[in-house]
Amino acid sequence: MQKLVLASNNAGKVREFQALLAPLHFEVVPQGELGIPAAEEPHHTFVENALAKARHASAASGMPALADDSGICAHALNGEPGVYSARYAGENGDDAANNQKLMTALANQSNRGAHYVCALVMVQSEHDPEPLIVQTRWYGQIVDQAKGKNGFGYDPYFFLPELGQTAAELEPAQKNLISHRGQALRELIAQLNNRALS
Repeated sequence: MQKLVLASNNAGKVREFQALLAPLHFEVVPQGELGIPAAEEPHHTFVENALAKARHASAASGMPALADDSGICAHALNGEPGVYSARYAGENGDDAANNQKLMTALANQSNRGAHYVCALVMVQSEHDPEPLIVQTRWYGQIVDQAKGKNGFGYDPYFFLPELGQTAAELEPAQKNLISHRGQALRELIAQLNNRALS
């Protein structure tokens, strides 16, 4: 098993990445277990924030690092909350507060289209000149009534018309197959395999 630092302390993300990476013989170590504080996320794009987090975790641990920056973008709100999804309701906001703010912002909007974004970055070292970078989208709609007990973040309000369920109603294994994070990780794995063959 190759150890890989995950530049996140989000329990939901840790669970998802551990499940997705275990078959590839990666042992995912959350940065908090190594005493690594969260990196600053000052950038306006998902990719820049993910790269900053990956380099920070690798520098502090001396190990390869994986970071994602993800969030939800509401089409009627010009992409908000976007990179601010985790702190939409303020630095001390939680999932409930963030969702409530989104519901309020969309209250009079007829366009409920939205997509999750995941930017995923892996570095072999702090100064890796060739980080692996992928960015994916998962499309759905924002609904007013929360449904489902699985997932985290905005999942209970993120409705998938083709499945007739919210992301929070999906079983974790099913979500990992189709989510923005699952898509991104599969693309990253393909890049890893291509690099190994070159």
